Amino acid sequence: MANKNPETAKKENLVSVNLFKDNKDYKDDVFVCINGKNMLVKRGVEVKIPEAYAKVLAQSMKQDVATAALMDTKQDEYRAETERYDR
Repeated sequence: MANKNPETAKKENLVSVNLFKDNKDYKDDVFVCINGKNMLVKRGVEVKIPEAYAKVLAQSMKQDVATAALMDTKQDEYRAETERYDR
């Protein structure tokens, strides 16, 4: 997390997050930026970050889940469509 004035840090609502880590696709720290202010969030350990950054991470994960569900749906549609022609 970026160095901040201790008085500023006290005013911010800090929350704990623990981002999934493996040694393949999810090994790097996560870059989060809000209105030009950014931080790197370490994976695999519990860290305290400002609530606004945690919300951005939560929204990103929610969008990843929605994207994966849409991809599954489209693959199923494509599979069903191609099976019509295999008969």
